[in-house]
Amino acid sequence: MINADMVDILGPAIAAGLMIAMTHAPLGIEVLKRGIIFIDLAIAQIAGLGLVVANVTMPAAPWWALQGAALSFAVLAALFFRAVERKAPQHQEAVIGCAFVLAASLALLLLADRPHGGEEIQHLLSGQILFVTWANVFAHMPVYAAILALWFVAPSLRGGLGFYLLFALAVTSSVQLVGVYVVFASLILPALAACGARQAHRTAWTCGILAVLSGITASACFDLPAGPALVMAYLAVCVAVRGAGKITAR
Repeated sequence: MINADMVDILGPAIAAGLMIAMTHAPLGIEVLKRGIIFIDLAIAQIAGLGLVVANVTMPAAPWWALQGAALSFAVLAALFFRAVERKAPQHQEAVIGCAFVLAASLALLLLADRPHGGEEIQHLLSGQILFVTWANVFAHMPVYAAILALWFVAPSLRGGLGFYLLFALAVTSSVQLVGVYVVFASLILPALAACGARQAHRTAWTCGILAVLSGITASACFDLPAGPALVMAYLAVCVAVRGAGKITAR
């Protein structure tokens, strides 16, 4: 059963999940169009590496320092991937995959001797969305609002370097709130469900909203880890929406 204390926890978690779902849907659709599926994993992991580096080198660092470190790493990765796209597009996906493995390995090495290193890696990958506070939500809300506004008001930014920078900015916030796994699921699965839909953005947004509400509720009711529960909810909802779309089209 969900009691009053759980509602206080679920409120900011759901708000954060919905912000991410709304922002990631158009970004994920663009990722599929470009055929660079693993860029979200790579930039999320590299932003996470920035967090690890900041935590290791600056214990008890303020949140803005952690945010700055993660964003710096993500932007550098975005600039690098943009350069690869221009000079060696045929090898871009391979380079992105290698970058992901390298960033993950470096994070493991940096945390190898820390007493709670394993726990920190788990949090980086699966997130701690149930520990998100309203202060976290309000701190990141302007970032997501700005990304959505620029995406739809200034569509020219979706091409070239603008896409990579907006993507890096979104992923930097998201990986801190929900972890690498949910970042990937929230970008790719709704976009896959929306493929071929007449209103792709609306379909992707619907998938994200339903996944967040069902995943976080299931996590709270059945005492499940929130990150994996969200990933499974994204999968279940998007498969259901995709299947319903095929049946309707017949």
